[in-house]
Amino acid sequence: MNLNGIEIQWLGHASFKIVAAGKNIYIDPFQIKTKTNDADYIFLTHPHYDHCSLEDLQKVVKEGTKIILQIDCQSKVARLSTKVDMIVISLGDKRKIDELKIEAVAAYNIGKEFHPKAQQWLGYIITVAGKRIYHSGDADVIPEMENLGHIDLALLPVSGTYVMTAEEAAQAAEKIKPIIAIPMHYSSIVGSEADADKFISLCAKNGIKAEKMQKS
Repeated sequence: MNLNGIEIQWLGHASFKIVAAGKNIYIDPFQIKTKTNDADYIFLTHPHYDHCSLEDLQKVVKEGTKIILQIDCQSKVARLSTKVDMIVISLGDKRKIDELKIEAVAAYNIGKEFHPKAQQWLGYIITVAGKRIYHSGDADVIPEMENLGHIDLALLPVSGTYVMTAEEAAQAAEKIKPIIAIPMHYSSIVGSEADADKFISLCAKNGIKAEKMQKS
């Protein structure tokens, strides 16, 4: 997908690569096929193996990669054999790192215990090249989604079990009102293409543009 000159690739599950202004930005790299060692920035939402994978990080990091992470990811990332720059960020933080504006926002479950609110695990709003991209992390429909402000691109889980179902993700999209919504977190551990298709259909009924991305 190209968003006004920003290239966005879905790498599967909750993993994305964003290329903007000549920089490579990864979010939660997992099950990476090809070793590239080209990451300028990596964002990690929480320490679960499918979001903070040492094996996959090693495939994309290079000397000096800046890894923006929630503190529970720190001990795992410290085991990388490549020298990187770890930047610990906490819920509610707003920072400018080089040309990126970063907001650390809430990501948690309601009514299930996989991602407790008390852990303060994260979603991110990344502003790059004038566009605000929201990655929800592993979340349910939470009240904080109503207060994100303008979002150009929302990356939302749809698989159910550990995160929102397709129906709940469509409710989240209604709260967020992004310019475009993209389903994620399916066709890997849990969830299927059918969940993504249902999400897109429900968004369309609510007047929200949603697109399914092909896995890169």
